[in-house]
Amino acid sequence: MLALLHTSPVHVPVFDALRDEDHPGLVLTHLVHEDLLDRARREGPEAVTGEVRDAVTRAVDAGATAVLCTCSTIGAVAEAVGAPVPVLRVDRPMAAAAVTAGPRIVVLATVESTLSPTAALVQEEARRARRPVHVRTRLVDGAWECFAAGDRTKYAHLVAEAADAVTDADAIVLAQASMSPAERLTATAVPVLSSPRPGLAAAARVSGRPCPGYAGE
Repeated sequence: MLALLHTSPVHVPVFDALRDEDHPGLVLTHLVHEDLLDRARREGPEAVTGEVRDAVTRAVDAGATAVLCTCSTIGAVAEAVGAPVPVLRVDRPMAAAAVTAGPRIVVLATVESTLSPTAALVQEEARRARRPVHVRTRLVDGAWECFAAGDRTKYAHLVAEAADAVTDADAIVLAQASMSPAERLTATAVPVLSSPRPGLAAAARVSGRPCPGYAGE
């Protein structure tokens, strides 16, 4: 069983659909803790370390053989909690793909607290791949307000417009899983990368192979 730690319930049907398309038979359990993102935005991601550790522990006690954190803001916290099963952040495979696309990477986010963790992740993957990168970050103004109000269509279009406005880039990273619908709305020739599909694929690969002490991939 693969446990998914979410900070919004909107991710549940997204990952269920990806499971049905790409990983039929994979058993998912969803843990939704909206309060984690709220607090991380106010106080910083490290402030929710204890709560994230408790959520991972409960998932393991319930039988999870891996945990996937779908929130980019707290992804690094989840990876670092330490657990007897793999704990992954959904955006790491996306960041690795961005690094291979070229050195000029633009990170788009709709929540400011996500910009720094995602940029740091891209830099980490660049060091791992021994590739030089220049990372620029941009906040999509007004988009999060649309998301919070339930207007997911306008949210996706604002993100797509921001991506299409990017110039001088080899890859555009959509920092949050919630931004993934914008990927198919963009017109830019620059590769636009989102995290749900590759993140779930990475977690599916390790969910049947628990490894004591594993804290990330």
